[in-house]
Parts: sequence; structure tokens; C-alpha cells
Amino acid sequence: MYVENRRRALAALEARGAAALVFTNRSKTRNHDAEFRFRPDSDFWWLTGFGEPESALVLLPPAEGKPARSVLFLRERNRDAEIWSGRRLGPERAGAQLSVDEAYPFSELEKRLPELLKGHSKLVYRAGLDEARDRDVFGVLTRLRALARQPSPVPTEVLDPALVFHELRLFKTSGELEEMRRAAQFTAAGHVAAMRATRVGMNEREVEALVEYEFRRRGAGGCAYTSIVAGGANACILHYVENDQPLRDGDLLLIDAGAESACYACDITRTFPVNGRFSPEQRALYEVVLQAQLDAIELTRPGTRFDAVHRRALQTLVEGLCRLGLLRGSAEEALKSESYRRFYMHRTSHWLGLDVHDCGAYVVERESRLLEPGMVLTIEPGIYVAEDDDTVDARWRGIGIRIEDDVLVTAEGHEVLTAAVPKSIADVERACAR
Repeated sequence: MYVENRRRALAALEARGAAALVFTNRSKTRNHDAEFRFRPDSDFWWLTGFGEPESALVLLPPAEGKPARSVLFLRERNRDAEIWSGRRLGPERAGAQLSVDEAYPFSELEKRLPELLKGHSKLVYRAGLDEARDRDVFGVLTRLRALARQPSPVPTEVLDPALVFHELRLFKTSGELEEMRRAAQFTAAGHVAAMRATRVGMNEREVEALVEYEFRRRGAGGCAYTSIVAGGANACILHYVENDQPLRDGDLLLIDAGAESACYACDITRTFPVNGRFSPEQRALYEVVLQAQLDAIELTRPGTRFDAVHRRALQTLVEGLCRLGLLRGSAEEALKSESYRRFYMHRTSHWLGLDVHDCGAYVVERESRLLEPGMVLTIEPGIYVAEDDDTVDARWRGIGIRIEDDVLVTAEGHEVLTAAVPKSIADVERACAR
């Protein structure tokens, strides 16, 4: 899969006359001398599948009679260091393990980079993330440009990876989709386990622990993002992550949590009753959100504009809110005045892949882009009635509902990757009853 990604990337680089330099992330200190669990840079992982820090990849399309090459720089083997912080692949084994053309110690990158970049007039490099690294890279480019009288071209233009890699990453290969389906399986198991186990009097943190336990025990590398486990009015805080409050009888529980498989993300949200049964008001709002999601999913197919998915969900939500009396006047008036925004304040979709909010342009030539096969997006409408909103009857207050699935655009239409998690009212109550 990663060899194929490099092949696609090299073809795109050749078309632009550019080489590329892609670093992975640095290890980051959590506190004192403890570090966060390492997670590689997504572009670097997409090109290599290599999970060690202090690494960089140089991609060189054909130039001046030389063939295309992939050159990896990585940490050397070191017995003492490996005793403390884990095994290292080392340059000697990188070629066989990762199918790169050349591999060198990371310490030699700055020395070897000038010779590698000769023959290429542009360089794809993500600047602005690491000041010290930027100084080193631009120092190399400055020294190269000083050699203006040499016969070989050198990089005089720096391009952002979004112009090359991110459009490629938007269209998932069969290998990438296999990982995303696996992440969806792990995630579905966590959500179903939460529906079965949640009881009145439990704490949000207990449910969070159960969900993430299911992810990991089934093979996930971890969570794709910080889990949201929000009981009652906490669900009206879109990015609530404290997850430390007791679950009360009569409340809903909103869980927005997703697992990773080989760094590929899943993103599912489900909302269900803590006591296993929806109240009439909860049921009424839930049916509106569910219908909005189903309408948006039905529209997801090649040729639909990305923004049309949101507008379809929004239309259904607003019509439902008007019908239930939470919005006054007609749906057309509410849409024009945006009075709905106190109940629905976010967009319906985002790209999904190696990042939970994945890369790829949403607008092309000033228009919302057309959906094409291979794209994966979330569809996640919601309704959030703040507990202190005195413009509505008290029976509606403090109800927050979101339903989210991951949807692949196919040649024939779409595939819901996360369909294994119950979401109809009957299916949710049945899962909770177990």
C-alpha cells in the first residue's frame, strides 16, 4: 500500500518538476521526562508506513538521467538506546522492510540533502510547523541557490504538500479502505458495548473506559481523537471531553468516539437513553436528526456537491424543528434568518482518512467540489437544546443528539462503513435492553 502511495506521489511530483522532503513528527514531552505516545505525521505515514520518530523521506522523480528514487533517513541501531526506548529498524534493514531505494542515518540528512536535490527546481516541504527544522532546510536551499552557475537546476520554489499529497490522500486506495473498514469494526464494537453496559448511576468515565477497552482489545492502535462521552446537557457542548459526570435517569448519553487501524481513523457518534427508553421529547428530536442523516446519506453519490449534503440535512432538521415548535415561522424563514443556529451550529460533514478531519480541498475553482468515488466523509447532523434556553418549553431543554456515520462514495452511490452500530430507535432500545 505504501509503495503504491509513493508511486502515485512520485508521478504527481514529476508532473510538477518537484522533489519532496517529508518529516515525521518529533517525540513530544507530556510532562517532566514523560512523553506522549508517539504518532507519526500523517503525510509521512501515508508514504512509508514507518512509525519511528526522527525520520524523513526524500522523494526524487526522474531527473538528469537518474530514475525515480525514495530515500529514507532514520535513526541508527543503538543497543543502549533500544534497551531504554524500544527497538529501531536502522538504515541497514530499511530497504528490505520498507522497499525504499536508499536509507541513511538521520544525522546525515543535512549533509546529503544538497546533492539529492540537484536537478529539481521545486521542493515540496511543509514549512511553519517546526522553526528549527525550517532553519535547517532553508539553510540548505540557500546554499544550493548560491551555486547558481552550476549546470544542474536547484530548488528555487517551495510548494506546500497540500498541492500534491493531500489531493492524492483524498481518494482512498483499496488497501486504505481495508484499514478504514477494520477501524470501523473496532469502533462499532465499542459503541455497541456501551449501549449494552450503560446504566443509571454509572459515571461517564466508566463508559469511556469500556469503549476504549473494546477498541484496543480488538486490535486498534488507539483512539483517533479524544473521546466524547456526554450525558444529559453535556451533549450540548460539542467538544465535551471531561467525561467525569454521573449518568442520570431520564438523560441521553452521546458518545463520539473512534478507533484507529494502522493510523486510519473511524468517527462514529451515537446517542441513546441511559435508562434504555427514549422519552417522548427525546424520541421526537431523535427522529428528526435520524431522518436528516438518512436524507443526507441518500444524496451521497458521485456528482453531488459536497455542500449539498449539508444543505439536505439542514433542510430536514429545520423542517422538523419548525414542526415541533422549537422554531417559529416557516422553514424557509428559519433558513434565511439562520435562527436554527442555536440548535444546530456545525457543518454536517468532513473528510475522513489518516486524520479524523482529513485533508483535501472542499472548494475547487470557487465551487463546492463534486463527490467522486474513493472519497470518505462523515455525515453527522445534530440538534442541541441548551439547558438554559428559556425560548423553548422546559421539556426540551438539555437534550443533545448527534448521529454520525462514515460514508464511502462508490461508483454506484455510497457505502456506509459504520452501518453495524444500531441507530433506529427500535434497534437502539433493543441494544440497550441487552
